[in-house]
Amino acid sequence: MRAPTSARCSLVVNGQPLRVSPGDTSLETALADGVIAPMSGLLGQGAGPASRRLPVRARRAEAVTLSVPDPDAAIRPIKAQARTTARRAGSIDTITALAPRVLQVVATLERRLAFEPGDQVVVTLEGGNPVTLTPTLGVEGGAELNELVFHLRGECADDLTALFGCAVEPGRTVKVKGPVGNGTYRPGGGRLVLVAAETGFAGIWAIARAARYVEPAREICLIVGARDPLDLYMRPSLEWLRATGVTRITLAADRHRQRAPDVRPGPLTAHIPTLRATDVVHASGCPSTLGAVEVLAAAAGARFYPIPLEPGA
Repeated sequence: MRAPTSARCSLVVNGQPLRVSPGDTSLETALADGVIAPMSGLLGQGAGPASRRLPVRARRAEAVTLSVPDPDAAIRPIKAQARTTARRAGSIDTITALAPRVLQVVATLERRLAFEPGDQVVVTLEGGNPVTLTPTLGVEGGAELNELVFHLRGECADDLTALFGCAVEPGRTVKVKGPVGNGTYRPGGGRLVLVAAETGFAGIWAIARAARYVEPAREICLIVGARDPLDLYMRPSLEWLRATGVTRITLAADRHRQRAPDVRPGPLTAHIPTLRATDVVHASGCPSTLGAVEVLAAAAGARFYPIPLEPGA
């Protein structure tokens, strides 16, 4: 007679003893007791396990292709309106000396000519040649509304003949057209850096005086120079500027003869302060001076407005 078989058997899976019934598979027992997790696709009952994959790398961004802009939809800069020039007639009123080699010529017009500080006008004397000059104020700051004041190089009126192509004398008829030029004073932000060589102080003086009235809080830096210190004729104007709060004023002269203690040696471009991108620079003088200042302004990214002088003016 056979011995009775046991209803339960012992099975060890992964080091864990399990009780199984005869006829059960070891895998079914392990699944029932939670020893191993069920798998999809077990025994062909579903899709097989996915193969191991590396993390997906981000796709490389494709190069951006810019389309050709539509010319009709493009934003175009607004062009500044062209200024209207006017013509006036008048006569030479006075010729006075401001320094050993600087003269002040005042022309009285029949009607006032509208212009802004820093503007230029084309002046033609009767029988002479057209000359582009910069109207200004007297060194004391005065001028009538129908007057044009000019600062010119010369020891006497005869020295102006080569410039105008005719004799310059009181009472001589004069015709004026303007305004012209790009050196107009523009109120706005940023430090105002003013550079004047010789009689280029004419336009710079007009701008500086206007700025003190229009923008009294705006910072101004003024550099004035001449070859001969005796030709620094603008001291009354500088005193007025100091009295109104302008503290950064520099005088320079190339020659050492009779140079005052407050006049620095060397060309005025050597005394221009370090410019900033927010500066607004106005300069008036000979082409070499304007070129040097323009280079400094461009290097700093500052706005630059030149007021050129006629040769001999």
